[in-house]
Amino acid sequence: MASCAATAAAAPEEIQVYMNEMGQPGEFGLDVHANYVLTGAATPDYPGAQLARHALRVTPEFSYGLTRTLELGAYVLGLRDADNRYRVGGEKLRLKFIPTGPDDPVFYGANLEVGRVDHRLDENPWNGELKGILGYKGTHWTAAVNANVGFKVSGPVSAPTTLELATKLSYAVSDALQVGIEHYNDLGEIRRLDNPGRQAHTTYAVLDTSVRGWDLNLGVGRGNAAASDRWVVKAIVGVPF
Repeated sequence: MASCAATAAAAPEEIQVYMNEMGQPGEFGLDVHANYVLTGAATPDYPGAQLARHALRVTPEFSYGLTRTLELGAYVLGLRDADNRYRVGGEKLRLKFIPTGPDDPVFYGANLEVGRVDHRLDENPWNGELKGILGYKGTHWTAAVNANVGFKVSGPVSAPTTLELATKLSYAVSDALQVGIEHYNDLGEIRRLDNPGRQAHTTYAVLDTSVRGWDLNLGVGRGNAAASDRWVVKAIVGVPF
């Protein structure tokens, strides 16, 4: 989830374009999100912020299917600090709503997240995000867009409501392998969007596959001059139960 305050501290804990995946009612799930900033900003965005350069984030995401259309999720944000010590950087809860069926070619829904994070990740401890989800799944091509509205819940620093667009386009090479592009564009304050030259965006080459029941999303991304993270590697591992 993109922070409502400045986001140059490090890559977010979850680099993902939401689709129509939902757990069945009563079903538990576990995804592990990991990303590492190969090259990035060497100065903190604010006093006490985690540096972007060489930042490592590992975040387990636990999910539970409430109904056919509702899924509850919880994140435990893990991070490695400058002393190479691993710490818990916060916790978040989410509620995802997907009213369309898993086999519908057009899908849509929403996701709401609220969480508390460490000062190293955000100057404001409590933040939220409302995500709009829209996509299409064909025989070979899949396309999706997320409109992410980030907002401050509570904290000492004034922070505007922000907008990010996350998009994905992928092609199914086989039943078990998709290759594609993910693009994350931070548009700035929702009331006064940044001009294109100041917007931070990152593009990832990604592949999605499944190996013996383990779902994998792997990617390498490059940010533009306005982004604090120039090169990032990321992975999402779906753990089978």
